[in-house]
Formats: sequence, structure tokens, C-alpha cells
Amino acid sequence: MSILQPAFDFVEQSKRVVNVTHKPKDEEFRQMTLITGLGLAVIGIIGFIISMVAHFLR
Repeated sequence: MSILQPAFDFVEQSKRVVNVTHKPKDEEFRQMTLITGLGLAVIGIIGFIISMVAHFLR
């Protein structure tokens, strides 16, 4: 096993990943954007509620 073998293995694995991936279609991209936005909003609302409860409990 040579010193460069891990680098060659990484390049081969990277090629495999690039071959499997694809560019999302418009509908798929919109759906991912909507779900991500909703997730951010829910986490923000939960954080706001926790912050308000902590503020009123002082």
C-alpha cells in the first residue's frame, strides 16, 4: 500500500458520488425550499416561546 493510496481511494469515492447525484427538478426544489423554510420557522417559534417563558419566570 503506497502513501498516496488513501488519496486515490477518496478520488474514486468522489467520482461515484458525483455520478449518482442529479440536479433537482423545479418542483422538487420548491418542495425542499418549503420544507426547509417551515422547519426554520418552527424552530424559531419554539425558541421565541422558550425565551418568553424564561423572561416571564425571572
